[in-house]
Amino acid sequence: MIEIAAAFLTWLGAALVVLADGRRGLALGLALLTAGFGVLALAGGQPAGAAAVAAGGLIASARCWRSGNTWGLMPAGSTARLVLCVASALLALWVAAAVTTGPGAPLRFAVLVVIGLMGARILASRENNVVLTSVACFGLALAAAPGIGTPSPGSAPDILGGLIAAGVMFVPAGPAQGAIKGRAGGG
Repeated sequence: MIEIAAAFLTWLGAALVVLADGRRGLALGLALLTAGFGVLALAGGQPAGAAAVAAGGLIASARCWRSGNTWGLMPAGSTARLVLCVASALLALWVAAAVTTGPGAPLRFAVLVVIGLMGARILASRENNVVLTSVACFGLALAAAPGIGTPSPGSAPDILGGLIAAGVMFVPAGPAQGAIKGRAGGG
């Protein structure tokens, strides 16, 4: 039951990252996603991996939270993103529970839905902070993916995913899109 709740929490975090444009909304989504993957790593028998995921994701979330003061949840025109969140959850649930077999359906669901949602968010966004947050979430999902297999790879993927999530948030965001357009058009 705890794994199912953690998988739902992971999807909720990914959905917030997809539905938010403000830094605080992105940070909250990243924190929820981190908590979900941390619990799933702990349930998979990887306490060191769970600690690494939690540390990396929370560092990234805190960095995102500190760098902005807007929530930006469900801005105008986000109906398509809401439909994407619900449809991807239903598709991932179907694949995790009905199409594939074996234990670990909550982890399969969480990995599938986060990879799908973050891939779509990365491709659809032009905002640097949104892309960096999505890449951090993507790194955590890819780190959890090897846990689906029967011979457990240990804590190494989780540690690497935590490092990627924390490290990507320290990448300089660069100039805003408007500054680039303004410079190109004015010069």
